[in-house]
Amino acid sequence: MHCPYCGNQETKVVDSRLAGDGYQIRRRRECIQCKDRFTTFESAEFVLPKLVKRDQSREPFNESKLRNGILIATEKRPLSIELIEELISRVVRKVQKMGEREIQSRMLGEIVMEELKQVDEVAFVRYASVYRRFQDIEEFEKEIESLRDSPTSEDKKSQISIFPEEEKDDGKK
Repeated sequence: MHCPYCGNQETKVVDSRLAGDGYQIRRRRECIQCKDRFTTFESAEFVLPKLVKRDQSREPFNESKLRNGILIATEKRPLSIELIEELISRVVRKVQKMGEREIQSRMLGEIVMEELKQVDEVAFVRYASVYRRFQDIEEFEKEIESLRDSPTSEDKKSQISIFPEEEKDDGKK
């Protein structure tokens, strides 16, 4: 491993630990020459399938596009970046486990929505609104009603709100 600071080829591993939900190894390295430290991540390389888009065009699976879509849906939500990265890792692993050379983009979208639904219902509705191309408020209402009726959210029925300020309102004005 070349040092990113001075380019020296001699580095030593100072610390190793599991990262990325146990599917990566995080290594802390130190350059023998300049003594600067840096972090590397090691993970198994898998060939991810091509995505078949709605128009039947095909494109390689792009994790950064997946990440951007999820980050937009979770923007300003109380989710740590670690939780979001774990969610992304779970989605990628599910796609890998399918073992297909090609998958429909709608299947990927459904996997993402399934994961978001378990983590944050507001982020789920945001993602679903773009993915399912909601045209009006009635479609939002239908999706929120399906969340309220789902068995996984029985204890959260009263917490779903389009306006987050209402959740924080303690009666003081």
